[in-house]
Amino acid sequence: MDVMEAGGWGLLAGSALLLGAAFGYALCVPQKVIALVMAFGSGVLLSAVSFELVQEAYGEGGLVPAAVGTLAGAAAYTAGNVWLARRGARHRKRSGHHTAQCQPSEEQQSGSGLALALGALLDGVPESAVIGLSLLEGGAVSLVTVVAVFISNVPEGLSSSAGMKKAGRGKGYVFGVWGAIAAAGTLSAVLGYTVVGSFSPAVVAAVTAVAAGAILAMIADTMIPEAFEEAHLAIGLVTVGGFLLSFALSHA
Repeated sequence: MDVMEAGGWGLLAGSALLLGAAFGYALCVPQKVIALVMAFGSGVLLSAVSFELVQEAYGEGGLVPAAVGTLAGAAAYTAGNVWLARRGARHRKRSGHHTAQCQPSEEQQSGSGLALALGALLDGVPESAVIGLSLLEGGAVSLVTVVAVFISNVPEGLSSSAGMKKAGRGKGYVFGVWGAIAAAGTLSAVLGYTVVGSFSPAVVAAVTAVAAGAILAMIADTMIPEAFEEAHLAIGLVTVGGFLLSFALSHA
């Protein structure tokens, strides 16, 4: 039953990608609105990583597993991001407003469509895995983590799908990508609960920290730059607003 619950929460959080993609593909959402929502989602995730993931990893395994895991997660994400960036996925969360910072079409860079899909997978899996991991603590999912992932997924799907559309990719590709990522997120949540749950507390703490490090690197590499590009005068205040909302939820 807990396995189904982990999958259900992962699917709920992942469905926000499809929701955001629908808005981004069907509507002409102002660039500044996308940027502000991205900034808010960044703040929510930063708080969740700090007070839910890294703190939990530290409490379960101590400083060394928490620190090593966080650095390992950031390093793994960065390595994957560098590899994908060279294949056309550098601006996968860009909505395509600036010519120099837009997603390339398949004609411009062969294989960029696959790279974009893999990049979305790279961004989404750590977020979903921590939902399953949160069930290991007390048998109840961390609603703060679910809310944080859901809120951050909406602008991710919105901005990226808008960029995909401007790059000439069709509706089938756009929603196929985000549907597959939502499904992968569901599986990641299940695996986070079932596979990692059989390990020792120190290993669970390290895996939680790895996911936290990957999410932190993702925020810095992809979400903050997109937000700053269009709303640099307001990004600090909006990000702090998201941070405080998540903080309040974690202490409610």
